[in-house]
Parts: sequence; C-alpha cells; structure tokens
Amino acid sequence: MRPDRWKTARVALRECAYSCVRPGLAAAALLFVLAASGCGRGDDAKGAPGAKDAKGGPPPAMPVTVAQALERSINEWDEFVGRVEAIEQVELRPRVSGYLQRVAFDQGSDVAQGTAMFLIDPEPLQVEVKRAEAELARVRTRFDLARNERARTDKLVESGAVSRQESDERVSSEKDSEAAVRSAEASLATARLNLGYTRVVAPISGRTGRAEVTAGNFVTAGQTVLTTIVKLNPIYVTFEADEQVYLKYVDLARRGERKSSRTTRNNPVYVGLANEEGFPVKGSVEFVDNRVNPQTGTIFARALVDNRDGRFTPGLFARVKLVGSGTYTTTLIDDRAIGTDQNKRFVMVVGPDGQALYREAKLGPMVDGLRVIREGLKPGETIIVDGLQRVRPGMTVKPTLVPMDPKERPQPPAKGAPPGAAPEKAEAKGEMKPAADAKK
Repeated sequence: MRPDRWKTARVALRECAYSCVRPGLAAAALLFVLAASGCGRGDDAKGAPGAKDAKGGPPPAMPVTVAQALERSINEWDEFVGRVEAIEQVELRPRVSGYLQRVAFDQGSDVAQGTAMFLIDPEPLQVEVKRAEAELARVRTRFDLARNERARTDKLVESGAVSRQESDERVSSEKDSEAAVRSAEASLATARLNLGYTRVVAPISGRTGRAEVTAGNFVTAGQTVLTTIVKLNPIYVTFEADEQVYLKYVDLARRGERKSSRTTRNNPVYVGLANEEGFPVKGSVEFVDNRVNPQTGTIFARALVDNRDGRFTPGLFARVKLVGSGTYTTTLIDDRAIGTDQNKRFVMVVGPDGQALYREAKLGPMVDGLRVIREGLKPGETIIVDGLQRVRPGMTVKPTLVPMDPKERPQPPAKGAPPGAAPEKAEAKGEMKPAADAKK
C-alpha cells in the first residue's frame, strides 16, 4: 500500500475510534481500509520479478554464449612432476696432496675441458723429480758396468780363464742392473706425472660451482672436494610413473598402439618449468629403469632435452607431459561448459526451438586446453559455454555463437585501451547451426 493511502486509512480509523456510537461510520471506514489495501497489492504485483509482460506473454529469452562441440583426432597425455639433472657431473678432487697455492678460475663460470682450475704447490714434487732423475742416472751407470763385465767374462770363459759359475754371476748382475734401470725410469715417470697433477684441470666442459677450498689450505689426494662441474647441454629431466600408468604403457605397446620407450628412443616428451605456460620444450625418453621400486610403487624414467639456450639448471622442478594413448577421434568442448550436479557432470544443449536441454556427460582428460567427452554429446551439437548458472532446463535462450576453442575466441581489449577499443585479435564468427542440423 502506498504511503498516502495508509495515511488516509489511519485518519478513518481514528475517527471510528471516537465515534463508537456511530456504527455506520465505522463500517464505512473499515471498507475503505480494505479497498486501499487491495489497490496497493495490485500495484505491487505488476512489478514483481518473473511476472508476465503487460500483454500476458512469456518472459524474454536469456542471453547466453554458445559453441559447437568439436571433433578431432587426438592423443591423450599423461603429466608428471620431474627434476632437472645434469647429464655429466664431476666432483673435482686433487690427485696429489699438498698446499693449495691458487684458485685459477672464475667461480660459477663455464669452462672448457682442460682448463686450469687450481694450482697446488709444486716444489715438493719438483724435488721428487730431481731425486728420481739422480737415481736413474746411478742405476744406469751400474747397468753399464755390469754389461761390460759380462762381455769380458764371456771372452775369458772361452779361453778357460773364468769358470762357468762366475760367468753366470756376471749375467745375473747385468740383468739386475737392467731391472733397476727400468724401475728408476718408472719412478721418474711417476714423479713427473705427480708434478703435472699439481695443476688441477677441468676433466669435462661445463659450468663450475663455488670453490670449496681456498688458497693456503692443505688438500689430500682423492679426498678433498675442490669444486663441482656439471655439463648442461643436453640435459636430463627425470620423473617417476606409478604402476597403473606403467602397466597402461605396457598394454598399449603390446597391442601396437604406442611404441615402447625401451625399444624406441624417440618417444616424444614435452617439458615446462614452473614459470612457463604449457610444455614448450620437446625432448625424448632416453631411459626406463628395469624394475618398479617396491617401496614407492613407481618406475624411474629419464628424458633427454636440448638446453642450448640454458633455460634448464640442475635441481629445478619440471612438468613433464608424455603421450599416454594411441590416436583416436573424439568430441572436445571447453571445460567452462560443464556443470556439476552432485556427483554428475552435465552440459546444456540448445535445442532446435531455442530451449536449453539438460544432458549428462561422461568426461575424459584435458587435451590442448579442451575436455574430452566420452559419452553424452555428439560433435556439432550446440552447447552453452557462458551463462550456464543462469539457465534451467526448458528455458528459452538467446544464443551468441563463438568458437569452442578459447584460443580462437576474440581477446579482450589491451590493458589501458580506451573504452570501446577493438580487441587485440578477433576471429570471424560463423552462423549458429541449430542442434537439428548438427552432425549425427
């Protein structure tokens, strides 16, 4: 009831209260109040939500965005969490003991094989080389003497001036001296080799870590870690697959629908890092372990990836995508077009009369940003992709057709663009085909 009518009614009731002896006036006031109330309700009902229009027609159609279900040949993909590992990694240790004299490389830089990394004090080993040289000279002199004595003894044996026993002793002495020469030569070679080891070089090409030991410290042969070097190109991405996935791959290979990564080294794998969209880097499965880990129920695998641009660093987490099925044809839709009804999934199909029809759907995996529909929808059928929450089964809708693939839809205006600016990229919209004309 409008405020002015309530005011009039209150005045009438007040007069009735002071005029109890006038029953006719009281009855008239009561009728007036009832009439005013009825008029108010009639006026309010005209503006109620959901009411028919002034001519009594149905409510207007609900505007929605629709797209037609796609049909494509696809492969399913399995995704894993992996880790980046260097294809070669070396802990650089000294081969001789001594005091570290100098760190000869830029820590964290890339080095080539054979580059000098550390220098150990060479003086003690230089002295050892000189001692070995002197020992070699001494035994060579003794060898020359023994050889000459044997030659003289041989002549005397022929004339009978020397016994055969003495001759044999001279031959033995010569051989001992010759062996001593060989031993001294080996000792000298070892001393020279150890002297060369005072210059510690990079055994592989790669990127260096920090120096674990600084100049002035004593390092022990084969024990002290000086630094690490990792080879970065190509690089490994390791991951583990659970038993169910592994058994699926075995079955697919047995049926000839997917090549086994054990026998085929070019099975594709795609890799992305935490800061990247999708899986932009392609590699190949290089190794699959020979057993399933009984503690984790997973099997280890390794992919080989090109790293010439240096985007991968050992230790990083990576996302790995591996082909998980043979090629087959299926129906694909935008994931936004799928609604949830308790434990069911459904889509709203636009019928030939423009009405929304409830359709339960059985979902498959995501492939290239679209959802696989295993049951419940046919390619070419028109479904609601935007405005699903505002629609109920049987409602009449006003559809606007857009491409099903979100990547093909018009993009919103760039940030900071003036109102009404054209989108950055616009795709031509086709005429919407009713469900009756869709592919059966």
